[in-house]
Parts: sequence; C-alpha cells; structure tokens
Amino acid sequence: MDYHYALLALVLFLGLLYFGVQTLFYVYDRIRLRRIDAMAFPSSYQSILAQIPTYEKLTTKQQEKIKRLIMRFVLTKDFLGAKGLDVTREMKVIIAYYASLLVLNLPRYDSYSTLKQIIIYPHTIITKELQSYGGIYTQERFLLEGMSADDTVIISWHDAKKQAYQLHHNNLLIHEFAHEVDFMQGGANGVPPLQEGSYSAFVEVLSKNYRRLCKKANTNRYWKKYKLLGAYAATNEAEFFAVATERFFEAPKVLKSKFPDLYAQLEKFYGIDMTS
Repeated sequence: MDYHYALLALVLFLGLLYFGVQTLFYVYDRIRLRRIDAMAFPSSYQSILAQIPTYEKLTTKQQEKIKRLIMRFVLTKDFLGAKGLDVTREMKVIIAYYASLLVLNLPRYDSYSTLKQIIIYPHTIITKELQSYGGIYTQERFLLEGMSADDTVIISWHDAKKQAYQLHHNNLLIHEFAHEVDFMQGGANGVPPLQEGSYSAFVEVLSKNYRRLCKKANTNRYWKKYKLLGAYAATNEAEFFAVATERFFEAPKVLKSKFPDLYAQLEKFYGIDMTS
C-alpha cells in the first residue's frame, strides 16, 4: 500500500511540476509579447511596407495591427541564411509581413506558435528524389522555391523578392505560410482552423472546386476559368488551399469574378475583402 501511495504522490508531483513549468513559459511569453507590442515600429520597416501593394489595401486599423504582428514575428522567430546568405532587414520584414497578413484577422492572430525558424536560400533550391517507374528507380533533380515542414519554413529569396513588390497570381511567401495556417488545425489537408459553424460550407465549396479542377488537370483540356488556379493546385487539397489563398490576396477581383463562392469562403475565413 505504501508503494502505491508513493507512486501516486510521485505522479502528482510530476504533474504539478509540468503544469508549473508550462505556466511559467506562458507567463514569460505573455510578458515578452507585451514588451514587443510597446516598441515603436522602426521607420526603416515602414519604408519597406510602403512598397508592398497589398499593404496599401489595408485600413488604417489593419495597418497598425499588422505592424505589431510583424514586430512579434521578427523578434520571436529565428531567421537563418543558407549557402552563406546574410539575412537582411528587408528579408525579415517582407517575410514577416506576408506571414502576418494571413493571420491578421484570425481569432488567434499570433498563432504561428509551432513555427521556430525560417531558412532563407539565395536562389531556387535543387533537391534530389528517388523515383520509381515500373520497378526501375532513378534519382531525379527538382527545383524547389520553398517548403513548409515541421517547425520550419524554407524560402528562396530570389523567387520571394520577385513577387513581394508586385501583384502576381503567384506569391511564394503567401503559398508557404498558407500551408502553415493549414497546419494550425493539426494537418495539411486544405482545411484551416475554421470558426464554429463555418466548417461545412467551407469544405463543401473547396472540395467541389478541387474535384472539378482535378478533372481538368487529368484531361488537360477545356480549362476555361480553372486555368486561373492551374495544374499544381490539383496536386492535393493542401496545395489547392495554398494556391487559392495566393489568388485571394494577389488577384482578388479575378478570383471573385470567376469563383465567387470560393472567394466568399476565403474572405470569411481571412476576415478581409481584398477587392475593396
């Protein structure tokens, strides 16, 4: 009996210890964020933001909020340069801006909690993968502009910078951080953390358009309006969500005219009308 009491006491002690440590981490994190929020936004950061087209579309209130999110992102994430690349202020601000834009109006707008580091390559990354064709294995080279995995986002700065200051249909940073938003609900399946009551309509609209896109991609004919999304969006549901998010922020009027139901769901989720 004494053994069981001792074991129970040990379990309770370890549980309380774990709870105490987690509480301390939480309190420390809140204090750190409050200190960051109290910092003045650097004028050098502001001059970079002024060159980004989507920043000008934000209201004054949204601009003030995204500045706070940028400061949080820059000061709480590790930015690492690969291949001898020196990480600059511009790189940090641009990456932080697009990451913050996606969570600007989400209920937990500081929820990149599991993201630890951003690795920046100077140019497109060349990777090698083993492919099988009828039992014959070959090693093939692939060009990679970016990737989201575990607690890391990998970015090719050459590709990201080209798209950062002008509106394109494609935006590498939006694409990769859309994957991070997708991860917030537990897995990359094209269903981000939705508000209560929004799940059914969101999934229905995205699934319907994804299936129709897949049919176009499989036959490679009669693309019509689905050309806006492109074949890569038919890879899987996660890529469809990421590509649709790119179009929502980069070509909102075109997306709204061709896919009003898809635009409406993304507008409701991201909490912003990019056509205004």
